[in-house]
Amino acid sequence: MAETPAADVHPPYLYPDYKSTRLRAPAQPLVRVAPSPLDTAGPTFPKHFVKDSEADLTTWGKSAPLGEKMVLVGRVLDEDGRPVRRSLVEVWQANASGKYPHPVDDHEAPLDPNFLGKGQVLTDDKGRYRIVTVKPGAYPWQNHAFGWRPAHIHFSLFGNAYAQRLITQMFFPGDPLLAIDPIFQSVPEAGRRLLIADLDLEHGVEGVALGYRFDMVLRGPRATPMGV
Repeated sequence: MAETPAADVHPPYLYPDYKSTRLRAPAQPLVRVAPSPLDTAGPTFPKHFVKDSEADLTTWGKSAPLGEKMVLVGRVLDEDGRPVRRSLVEVWQANASGKYPHPVDDHEAPLDPNFLGKGQVLTDDKGRYRIVTVKPGAYPWQNHAFGWRPAHIHFSLFGNAYAQRLITQMFFPGDPLLAIDPIFQSVPEAGRRLLIADLDLEHGVEGVALGYRFDMVLRGPRATPMGV
């Protein structure tokens, strides 16, 4: 079976239903630049750059945050299926009520004093990462009438080269809001499944937290789509 070309999974720069793209999409044709050393070399992060505690978003407060606790695991791979080692994986998300602790978030949901909604982790020698958090809530936004963002977690990955840079979003299986979310719908159909986590009970904690798996591929025909 032929592999899906990378161009078929990434969203277009301009997707009119997602209003922000009308302002930021390029107005002129793109210019192809010659390869440079940045295509093969990038930032490296020593082990001490990230503290182990930063991978658990539920332990930063004086008590446990509100919401459904979850464990998220996965692997970061390159275009040839090899593990991307010591890759910095950053995450940020809303709390269980769908609220970000940010001044521009005017959603009337409550803040959680025990949840900052951000964390980071380095992948291990097999490209694996593990994050403990709470499932984020949906929230309204002003893109369109009755617009609500589905539950999602933002990811930022650096990879082993600057050309592998990826910023994306992870969604949850079975969410009915995916069908009406223009950010998710802007991704071609071939790439949408790549943005949805799988339920993975074995990596949860029985009686405490559900487990999910979300693998990410940097570049190539199986690349994880940019989640703008």
